[in-house]
Amino acid sequence: MARIAVIGAGMGALAAAARLAVAGHTVTVYERGGTYGGSLGRYERDGFAFDTGPGLLLLPAVYRDLFVKTGKRPLESCVEMVQVDPAVRHVLADGRELTLPAVSRGGVAAALDEAFGPGAGERWADLLGRARDVWDATRRPLLEEPLRSDWQVLGRDPYPALRRSGLLRRRPPALAEVAARELAGPLGALLTSRALEYGIDPGGAPAAAAVVPYMEQTFGSWYVRGGLRALAAAVHERCLERRVEFVFDAEVTAVRERDGRAAGLVLADGTEVEADHVVCGIDPRRLAALLPGRELWPAGAKQPVAGAPSRFTVLLALRGGRPADTVHRTVVHSADPVAEAAALGAEHAAPPTVTVLRPDDELTRPDGGHEAVTLTATVAPHGVLDWTDPGLVARYTERMLKAAGRAVPELCDRILWHEARTPLDVARATGTPDGAVPAPSLAGDPDRLHAANTTALPGLYLAGGWSHPGGGLPHAGMSGALVAGLIVEGRAFRGSQ
Repeated sequence: MARIAVIGAGMGALAAAARLAVAGHTVTVYERGGTYGGSLGRYERDGFAFDTGPGLLLLPAVYRDLFVKTGKRPLESCVEMVQVDPAVRHVLADGRELTLPAVSRGGVAAALDEAFGPGAGERWADLLGRARDVWDATRRPLLEEPLRSDWQVLGRDPYPALRRSGLLRRRPPALAEVAARELAGPLGALLTSRALEYGIDPGGAPAAAAVVPYMEQTFGSWYVRGGLRALAAAVHERCLERRVEFVFDAEVTAVRERDGRAAGLVLADGTEVEADHVVCGIDPRRLAALLPGRELWPAGAKQPVAGAPSRFTVLLALRGGRPADTVHRTVVHSADPVAEAAALGAEHAAPPTVTVLRPDDELTRPDGGHEAVTLTATVAPHGVLDWTDPGLVARYTERMLKAAGRAVPELCDRILWHEARTPLDVARATGTPDGAVPAPSLAGDPDRLHAANTTALPGLYLAGGWSHPGGGLPHAGMSGALVAGLIVEGRAFRGSQ
């Protein structure tokens, strides 16, 4: 069987490593840092514990499949997962509040009718029906199959056009237009805010981005007890069970090429590693430094995505227990989401849209008299803004606390301490220099598709959020499955089942 060297220990790389090892290959993971998991970090202090990356899991079937295919113990025997219900609470700019139940079309429709008036639930259901058409049309080519050589076909937006005045609209609208025309008024913020959480500007995103809230409402969102870092630990343990070897604090400085194919790695300490295949689990833009002068993208191939927003996170240690009726996830909406989206390339001077996570988990707090709360907003990456500037960090922290105060009563009076984590912290965790966070691939806009899992150098593959099918925890897991399939089955591989 083959020797496989994996660069990076993010979730896509781990998923590929486990699948390749169970297929009989000898797999070694080289990670420049001291731990695994990529963005799935954990911060602990004074008995409080926080996820420093994603806090909820969508499409858990991706990781259930990983555990089924790589061992006897299923995912649920390795981590404790609970569906988040209610799914989300919204605090709108006009002061309105509404709470949506999980995986209940009727319950969501009733909540929307109560908040926005009769017919709101039907408009939302109709829109998600069109988003379901997008899901059905793109699920396999966009998520479960290697990116086709004629990837340009995914540049056509599959969102169904609407008939107005007897005429068929010639082009699907952008997502912001969908929100304005098909939902009307403040209801549209429920659609655009979800895109913004993924770093997607609703004004420039294709209408197909409506598939994001469709996935959440259809399949639910899930919390892992102890935080999503526990999922990373479980996948790492599965890799160890399959005899994957890990070498930490091992920076890769070059990819070796021999006879026209990838043949191994060179580490910073001069160690040379022989390999039959190399899996790059880091931002593929960094390959230019590891293979200087080498053309890595075939003519006409999709190039790696250049640039994306980042995340600013505030971790809050609060005195006082979590009230029994607290909703796990609350979205506090910006008063001017258009200006906020425009500020993804600049500083946003007003309180942004903030996601507030308040898990009911004793593993995240010292006792029942305290609460751990996480605030997250989408921001410009380092380089666009100077995140070494303490004044900038203080301003964003203040704005986020102001926004979150609309969702958490007496928030500022309850703070024992807080910790701000900037795009520079994201960069340190993931290795992406500017701390950018990749968005999922979207049909309808070639700029929102990620590079294929293969390269112009035979034997060199791409896994993780910066490769097909893009960012997000489930997408990273899918990329690992695609890479494993391509190595095990070769060109005959047509996609995961």
